[in-house]
Amino acid sequence: RDTEEQFIHQLRALVDEKLAGTEFYREANDSFEESLRRLLFLKSVIEGQDGYRMFYFKGKPIQREADLQILYRLTWCASTYDVNREVNNGRGPVDFKVSKGSKDKTLIEFKLASNSKLKHQVGVYEAANDTAKSIKAILYFSESEFRKVQGTLNELGLNGRRDVVLIDACRDNKPSASNVRDSAQGVLDLDS
Repeated sequence: RDTEEQFIHQLRALVDEKLAGTEFYREANDSFEESLRRLLFLKSVIEGQDGYRMFYFKGKPIQREADLQILYRLTWCASTYDVNREVNNGRGPVDFKVSKGSKDKTLIEFKLASNSKLKHQVGVYEAANDTAKSIKAILYFSESEFRKVQGTLNELGLNGRRDVVLIDACRDNKPSASNVRDSAQGVLDLDS
């Protein structure tokens, strides 16, 4: 019920208030590009529009990959793509498979930075689903988790790739606009 209230009802309001009538519902002609576009939209909401707050309950982070998966699934409203969760075509289930026909398939795997299986490669899933297109999304809640993820990505040779998306759900690095310093002038003086 907490998940339903936090994610389904709140996200439905987000869609109605922020997405209706925008270009969000225009689709790319490729499942990878469309999957990435929707993931980057979700990232921008989490990082820049206080969406990170959905991952906290009573000041503590809710660290469940399933919650991030639900949010991502909700970005696929009004789509002509076939979006399936926990698809298992052998070798275990992948979080999402987005497809348009049998030749255009993209896999999306979500991980928390704290997950001990972070180094697991999506390649195993790619072979089982007969596609070479996949995206890995990694959600982190602290600077130390971010550094750990960067180290892992460097070790695997994946740093800087567009098929690896890091999502910042830290709450201590998102000051309100009234507390942000103007880089050119220092602190704004509202009394002058």
